[in-house]
Amino acid sequence: MKKEELKKILEAIQQVKIAVVGDFCLDSYWFIDEAMSEISIETNLPTRPVRQQRYSLGGAGNVTNNLAAMGVGDIRAFGVIGTDPFGTEMVRIMNQTGIKTNNLLVQEEEWCTHTYSKPYLDDAELSRIDFGNYNLLSENTADRLIANLVREIPEVDVILINQQVLSGIHTRYFREELLGVIQRFPEKMFIVDSRHYNDFFAGAIRKMNDTEAARLCGLDKAPDDVVLYSEVVACAEELYRRFQKPLFITRGKKGSLAISEKGISDIPGLMIISRVDTVGAGDSYLAGAATALAAGYDMGTAARIGTFVAGVTIQKLFQTGTATPEEILAIGSDPDYVYAPELAEDIRHASCLPDTEIEVVNPWSGKLQIEHAIFDHDGTISTLREGWELIMGPMMVKAVLGKKYHVADEALYQKVLGRVNEYIDKTTGIQTLVQMKGLLEIIREFSCIPKEEMLDEFGYKKIYNDELLQMVSIREDKYWKGELSLEDFTIKNAVPFLQALYRAGVKLYLASGTDEEDVKKEAEALGYAHLFEGRIYGAVGDVNKEAKKIVLDRILSAIGESSFGKLVTFGDGPVEIRETRKRGGLSIGIASNEVKRFSLNENKRTRLIKAGADVIIPDFSQMEQLLSLLNIK
Repeated sequence: MKKEELKKILEAIQQVKIAVVGDFCLDSYWFIDEAMSEISIETNLPTRPVRQQRYSLGGAGNVTNNLAAMGVGDIRAFGVIGTDPFGTEMVRIMNQTGIKTNNLLVQEEEWCTHTYSKPYLDDAELSRIDFGNYNLLSENTADRLIANLVREIPEVDVILINQQVLSGIHTRYFREELLGVIQRFPEKMFIVDSRHYNDFFAGAIRKMNDTEAARLCGLDKAPDDVVLYSEVVACAEELYRRFQKPLFITRGKKGSLAISEKGISDIPGLMIISRVDTVGAGDSYLAGAATALAAGYDMGTAARIGTFVAGVTIQKLFQTGTATPEEILAIGSDPDYVYAPELAEDIRHASCLPDTEIEVVNPWSGKLQIEHAIFDHDGTISTLREGWELIMGPMMVKAVLGKKYHVADEALYQKVLGRVNEYIDKTTGIQTLVQMKGLLEIIREFSCIPKEEMLDEFGYKKIYNDELLQMVSIREDKYWKGELSLEDFTIKNAVPFLQALYRAGVKLYLASGTDEEDVKKEAEALGYAHLFEGRIYGAVGDVNKEAKKIVLDRILSAIGESSFGKLVTFGDGPVEIRETRKRGGLSIGIASNEVKRFSLNENKRTRLIKAGADVIIPDFSQMEQLLSLLNIK
């Protein structure tokens, strides 16, 4: 989806009118600070002082809140609240947000506003305190709500039906009345998101997760069970035949699937580097998808918009987040997708060329005519920097803990270590400077050092580079002394492969996230810089100038849009693979074992397939077969 197309969609959805019928909830966040705790006179127990409290809309309220954030101008809430302070706060937030609350009815007896109170202590959520579990909707309230809905349906484009809790508005009586409304207005679009009654609302489009879809099809799946892609496809087809209506099936970080009369649209999940909180992601997806449908777009486009909205909101912590048009445009204009997660995570399904270790992930038709080949450096050709993670990891942990490094308890240390390792794994291949900007976020996240003691990204990069270059310098010295050879510092057959491409007339490019001067120096030291004829690019100290993106864009501007078959990229990091796929080139992932310099690294294979690699190889040892695959004589 191009930026201009996404802009057009975001402008169109601001004109739609949407009614939301459902279980309106309030999420309450209470942040405890025990610094002011005292012993209660009444109980002789320590008190838990709340330093800060925050309230946000949940359930159907979160759907309306997402719609409002996206700029939808006419949002009508149909639900029930109690005569309690939580209901008052909910109405206040909704009125402030521009959501119409005149159909949010108050039931005085047997009803508390659904509220989920979440106490936090040291960023850890304690046992939740819930209100509304014993609610009982009266038939009188149900009738009033249905009458109000019927009156306003002719004025709206889409009606969203949210069912969140068993003690909410969806009693048997209300569901049957609501089903009658759907049948009464067959020309209107109803979209249902129901945790417990997805098979009830005949005539409506449905949105559900993969586990819910599997259960509807008779598969015995627990909430944390894996639902395979093949199972999701089979369920989608069965449910479409059963309901005779389109449906969305979400798959968490694995993306989503939409099915309609046009067939199946498979939408990959987004690669999110930052820390995430998936609470409310389904509501965000629903809001995004529903607005696109209301504006007249198809199911596939709607699913993609839903993915973008959810991708924004899951990065907002300690809140049921929303996404503005600007944020959706930012994430959707240049999205990083996660491809083929099942294949990536299960090597048993790998399909290799006969008698080779060359795994073809995405087969292609026709002969290739390779003119340009881009190579990443570290881990693809050179192993001079092998073990950089073992330097960056401890360096980042020390930066996060500061003076607490030697005195932090085991729980905190392990928490920081896990967060750092996860971050390094996700950011392999991007500029060091960008990684250090991410480090600043992790430092703020743990709040172990005062703000005034924090360095900027350049300061942390210098600490890391100084340690890394010391290691590289020792290795280079051994190379120059003849104690180690070229083969000790390069992936198996990498240099002969470069030479073969060079002799075939293919233009070679070296594009790295390492500082440009260091890349040039190391390529010259190892004796293959001349093969690139000056086309060596690296980081230049500007986070907005990503070498790999710049090189790809330069090549594409020269050869035009039809790059597949002419351009190939080799790399062991996700960045170059993702960027090549976005631009239509052929990508070959080098799942290298940098210690041995040959054989497959399964962790890299997983990362590279998820980034969109067309081919996976462990090294260049089967050079002749690889050249044949690329149609290079």
